[in-house]
Amino acid sequence: MARGRISQLSVHDVRFPTSLGGHGSDAMHTDPDYSAAYVVIETDAEDGLKGYGITFTLGKGTEVVVCAVNALVHHVLHKDLRDIVGDFRGFYRQLTSDGQLRWIGPEKGVVHLATAAVLNAVWDLWAKQEGKPLWKLLVDMDPQMLLSCIDFRYITDVLTEEDAYEILKKGQLGKKEREEQMLRNGYPAYTTSCAWLGYSDSTLKQLCAAALKDGWTRFKVKVGADLQDDIRRCRLIRDMIGPEKTLALAPLGIGVATGEQCQNRVIFKQLLQADALQFLQIDSCRLGSVNENLSVLLMAKKFGIPVCPHAGGVGLCELVQHLIIFDYISVSTSLQNRMCEYVDHLHEHFKYPVVIKNASYLPPKDAGYSTEMKEESVKKHQYPDGEVWKKLLVAQDSCSQP
Repeated sequence: MARGRISQLSVHDVRFPTSLGGHGSDAMHTDPDYSAAYVVIETDAEDGLKGYGITFTLGKGTEVVVCAVNALVHHVLHKDLRDIVGDFRGFYRQLTSDGQLRWIGPEKGVVHLATAAVLNAVWDLWAKQEGKPLWKLLVDMDPQMLLSCIDFRYITDVLTEEDAYEILKKGQLGKKEREEQMLRNGYPAYTTSCAWLGYSDSTLKQLCAAALKDGWTRFKVKVGADLQDDIRRCRLIRDMIGPEKTLALAPLGIGVATGEQCQNRVIFKQLLQADALQFLQIDSCRLGSVNENLSVLLMAKKFGIPVCPHAGGVGLCELVQHLIIFDYISVSTSLQNRMCEYVDHLHEHFKYPVVIKNASYLPPKDAGYSTEMKEESVKKHQYPDGEVWKKLLVAQDSCSQP
């Protein structure tokens, strides 16, 4: 049972200089620094456990998200964790319905990213206190309890609480077998690490060869800067991986995949209503944490649309693996046309990094949401005072001197 009164919430601006290697680059984001507003929640419980939450950013702007997190602190401090999870829907609404802050939201943008970071920390702490990885906490949860975590406002025209309950009840059938399958084989993944837009041709070839050697069969390619160059790069990668591997291209009959920047459940609802996507890409930090992602997973099931999560960036693989494993075991019950994104960046900075085997995510076994970073990594990469950034900023200043 959740326990302890929240006594402290701190937030850190943590940035990794991935732009130096072109990692994460695409047509719109040419020089991203994978970064996070990193929230730590402490309670007065004797167990001494802490909750860790992140929301993903690309460098500049992280300080704005940090400010938004600090603006939400008064909703969290001195709350009893038992009361929060006992009425998680109400707590979610409290964060997203602040009478003054909602003017610069509501449920989108910086404030919503901040909400995700706070709620991710709450879920991490709850799962740790229960001694379970988050996916297992969700899988074992009574359907009524799980639904009490979801805000159904604005989506009842396509998914009522009764609809969601029926989906979860049907998902009970064969659940044990699917859980065993996940533990044995893992959840199928695809890799984006080979083909960031800023990579040279030689780097593309080198990384594709390495990925093939590691057993990868599904590849994502960043495009959009120049059509002819896109065609050339896709041809290069197709030549490398061969005709039998999966490369996401519309002319081959592969449909629209979108959602990594959809800001809330309402936009997903509208896309589903309009039959505007064939693959739904949830994001563990863009939406309002686990609570809102649960509603989108259930809507996707109602519409029969496969969920293929977005997981680029720092920590997103660690988080979203829990959601998609839960989705398979308890909601979608299918792996047809389903896979989860994976990028091979920055996992070494996490205390409980993802485990990939045979190009699949193996279910996490450690308690929590896999959000906790190593203390030394946080210390070194805090912006602008961490050791890494002090050196880089000095170097940048010296280069800019006439």
